[in-house]
Amino acid sequence: MAASGARVLQLRSVEYARNHGVRIHCRSSFEQGTGTLVIAEEETMENPFVTAVTHSADEARVTLSGVRNEPGIAGRIFTALADANVNVDVIIQNEPVSTEHGADLSFTVGRADLATAVAAIEGEDGMSSGKILTDDQIGKVSIIGAGMRSHPGVAAKVFQVLGDEGINIEMISTSPIKISCVIAADRVDDAVRALHGAFELGADTIHEEDSTGEHKARAASR
Repeated sequence: MAASGARVLQLRSVEYARNHGVRIHCRSSFEQGTGTLVIAEEETMENPFVTAVTHSADEARVTLSGVRNEPGIAGRIFTALADANVNVDVIIQNEPVSTEHGADLSFTVGRADLATAVAAIEGEDGMSSGKILTDDQIGKVSIIGAGMRSHPGVAAKVFQVLGDEGINIEMISTSPIKISCVIAADRVDDAVRALHGAFELGADTIHEEDSTGEHKARAASR
């Protein structure tokens, strides 16, 4: 496939490079571009370990109290949201203290989708014995970096920085390369500035999130 112009690397060459720790520098024969450097994952995670801060101040939270503690309920809830074309971001559910008590399930959606999300859930009977609570004045700030998985204490530093700024964290979502905190919408700018300074990031490393997954660059103000 590679020899026929399929724009993929020949499998055996990649295998030898991986086994013997050899970097691959792939460049075009037709232009003077820098090409692509293929290196081990560990090398990409050394420095810097945090590469960007993303943020959004246009989100809303929905909380279902008394959610029935049985298989399939979460599937019904989020299927109803998907059928209503509502994109869900952060999801948190607590374990009920007993079988008699339901769980609390919270998730975030775009502020413009809040009414649609509530209507979709209300259309599903028997999923919750409690109320549907909403908050349309929340935002989210996230730090991103492949090196976080190899650097202990990144989450602790994020929480400490926000705490020092008097910013209350209402929800937390993590992955190996991302830590997201749901906070009050009017504190998003403060959180962005604090995290930007704490991790010594450049002016081009702050991005505004949107529902399409694209990011719009935004310089930090100090």
